[in-house]
Amino acid sequence: MKVLTKKTDYAIRALLALAAGKDSYVSAKTISAEQDIPYQFLRGLLQEMIGMELIISKEGVQGGFKLHKDADKIQVKHLIEGFQGKVQVSECMFRKQLCKNRATCVLRHEIMRIEQVVSNEFEKITIGTLFRNLQMVNGLHQASESARLTESLQH
Repeated sequence: MKVLTKKTDYAIRALLALAAGKDSYVSAKTISAEQDIPYQFLRGLLQEMIGMELIISKEGVQGGFKLHKDADKIQVKHLIEGFQGKVQVSECMFRKQLCKNRATCVLRHEIMRIEQVVSNEFEKITIGTLFRNLQMVNGLHQASESARLTESLQH
């Protein structure tokens, strides 16, 4: 079971790169290199995100892409629904036919409850919160590296 597809993952990573760029335009080549996203795939993904009104683009030497919405307004739930559809754990389908036990299935009701919980949790996560978490993790990593370097220089 995949909760996030590669496409949604790449979209989140691309939006994080744009959040890091603040209000500047960032080229697709830069995003591709920094986030290790295949360039041609990224180009199509960026066009889809323009259509979703998440980002804007500008052509030319100083061009590229930037966030159209505030990072705190872009919910991961919206990205999942935009690229994958509704958050689902089970489809209650077999060979494109509705399951015969669907109406009486006790597991289905629990699955629906779990899907709602997962959906609610993804609604709370925004590109802004992920970006701040990323900054915090990077800050801790840099502090750790700095401490390790200082210690190795003292010995």
